[in-house]
Amino acid sequence: MPLTAFPPSRSRIRFDRNELAGAFGDLGTDLPLLIGIIAASGVDSASVLVMFGLMQIFSGLWYGLPMPVQPLKAFAALVIAQKIPGRLIYGGGLAIGASMLVLSATGLIDALARLIPKPVVRGIQFGLALQLSTLALKEYVPADGVGGYVLAAAAFLITVVLLGNRRWPAALLVVALGVVYALVFKLDLATAQRAAGFHLPSWHIPAAADILTGAVLLALPQIPLSLGNSILATRQVLHDHFPERPITVRQISLTYALMNLVNPFFGGFPVCHGSGGLAGHYAFGARTGGSVLLYGGLFLILGLFFSQGFAQVVQIFPLPVLGVLLLFEALTLAALLRDITSSRNDLVVALLVGLLCGGLPYGYLVGLVVGTAVYHAMRRNWVGLGK
Repeated sequence: MPLTAFPPSRSRIRFDRNELAGAFGDLGTDLPLLIGIIAASGVDSASVLVMFGLMQIFSGLWYGLPMPVQPLKAFAALVIAQKIPGRLIYGGGLAIGASMLVLSATGLIDALARLIPKPVVRGIQFGLALQLSTLALKEYVPADGVGGYVLAAAAFLITVVLLGNRRWPAALLVVALGVVYALVFKLDLATAQRAAGFHLPSWHIPAAADILTGAVLLALPQIPLSLGNSILATRQVLHDHFPERPITVRQISLTYALMNLVNPFFGGFPVCHGSGGLAGHYAFGARTGGSVLLYGGLFLILGLFFSQGFAQVVQIFPLPVLGVLLLFEALTLAALLRDITSSRNDLVVALLVGLLCGGLPYGYLVGLVVGTAVYHAMRRNWVGLGK
């Protein structure tokens, strides 16, 4: 790894109100997934939360940028839908970590990055934006009935007025509004007291059969999404917002691999980087790794001291507020299309890929393959016409 990956710490980590506000930029994505994973699979909640927090801290220290980690989305969807047990989760996590290590070590990830053009990457981001905004508007905002709509409208108004304000960060006021609502309408002291207690992660050694089964059942469906969103799209967002930091797809795939080669042994759920999380942290004010360290610290505290009632404790926080945070994360991703609007062909490819990603089963694989093929076919035809 080149030494430039580790610039002086003074420029990499900062703790202020904007970093704190940015720390909540990905909460709407991560919390519901983690709740669903723990409930469906029966894995140890302390292990999942503590390792999730430690992976955030690792990423924040490694990159010195607001580059959080997220649960693997396709992986999580399969676990929740099929109630897949922990031993296969750990096996699949180890398999996908090893796969990414091979791609990084051999340089194959660089070849894939050269093959897949920017409009396809923008389309993947747009597809993710469609999925996140649909989740926010159809499930989160209506969750608390009329009161939830009023709460969401207030949170939306605060965010619109203050988005980008470095003196009064929008996310802090929106989260504070959610906390006040929860304290007034949802707090159950008995549940909170039952959840309190100190717990450490548990040790696991994945069996060979579980690694193989997890690879086929969980890792293979995840890889296309990881290539598109976790690596290529994340590198593009880094280039958009931090052009002075030339982070490569090889570096991103390496840290992706390292996290998943460690997580399974301590009961952690497989994680990735993600363009949506990065965009969310940035949109709400984060500019350094400080936001990710603060975010990781939140999950460490939950895992070490409140993990046994995690699902019950976090459900007091209103989903409509999470929906507003998630919606602005989606809008930030969708807005990245603006740099290809000057080319009609590029925009058509991006919109096609986005619709495929957002609307089809295995859409990220279909969008990645179809979009790349269409782009190169259009490019050959364009060149053949002498234009």
